[in-house]
Order: sequence, then structure tokens, then C-alpha cells
Amino acid sequence: MKKVAILVANLFDEKELIYPYYRLLEAGFKVDLVGAEAHVTYKSKVGLPMKSDKAAKDVDAKDYDALVIPGGFSPDYMRRDAETVSFARSMDKQNKPIAAICHGPWLMISSCDLKGKTLTGFPSVQVDIENAGATYIDEALVKDGNLITSRTPNDLPVFVKAIIDALS
Repeated sequence: MKKVAILVANLFDEKELIYPYYRLLEAGFKVDLVGAEAHVTYKSKVGLPMKSDKAAKDVDAKDYDALVIPGGFSPDYMRRDAETVSFARSMDKQNKPIAAICHGPWLMISSCDLKGKTLTGFPSVQVDIENAGATYIDEALVKDGNLITSRTPNDLPVFVKAIIDALS
């Protein structure tokens, strides 16, 4: 059974975490919520609680087939945690699918070599993506190598389908 890590931190966008979580479970994948700490309850932008299964310091990229980075403000907290950055960097070095939506590319900027890549994300992260050496395009779904990006919750259907396709 293939395994997917979905990162969780405070102020995550509830749609961008919960929709992929349940769709990936429904598609038959094992899904772990990975936070800076294990068994901690993190709250979404509207206060919805989600508890992490594992801590970033306790997971290894070799044990996962893909990584999902939900948006909201949570990617800013994720990129402040050295172990979370290291885990995402290891996933990228192993060329495993990394899917980020909304502000998720903030973590990609801190953990992946984006020079020459093409990404999308929430419009306000365009300048950050470009400063990281990537090209930003305003499309519902952008795939470049192992990187999968989308802009907003409205893009979730094509975003999650692309993740499932990358794992199939």
C-alpha cells in the first residue's frame, strides 16, 4: 500500500487538508498527518482541529510515496520547522511527488530547488515563487517534474486527481 504524508500546522486551510486527506484514503492510500510534533492538535483558519499522527523528526522520506502541502497560513509555520523542511527536501531529492496548493509553495521555496521550474499557487505567492527562480503561471494545475501545484480550493478536484495519477 502506498503511503502519503500530508503536512499539518496551525492555520491550515481546512478544505485544502481535509479534501485531499479523505480522497486519498478513499483511493486506497495510507495517509499520515505529519506535524512539527506528533499527536498534537493543530487548528485550521476557522478553528477546526486536526491531530498529527507523526512528527516530522520521526518520519523518513524513504517510507512515503508522496507529500501534500495544504495552504492557508500553515506553510509559513511549516517552513520555520527545520525537521519539516528537511523531510520535504528529502522527498524532493528522492524525486517523489510533492503537491502544494495555495500558499504551499512557501515550503517548496524553503526545501526544493525551484530554479527553472514552473509552478502556480495563490496569487500573493507569485513574487516568492519568482524570487526562488521559478516561473509562475496562473492555472488551476501545474505539473513540473515531481512538483504538482494548484491555486485555491476551487482547484482541489484537478489537484487531487493529479496526486492520485502520480501515485498510480
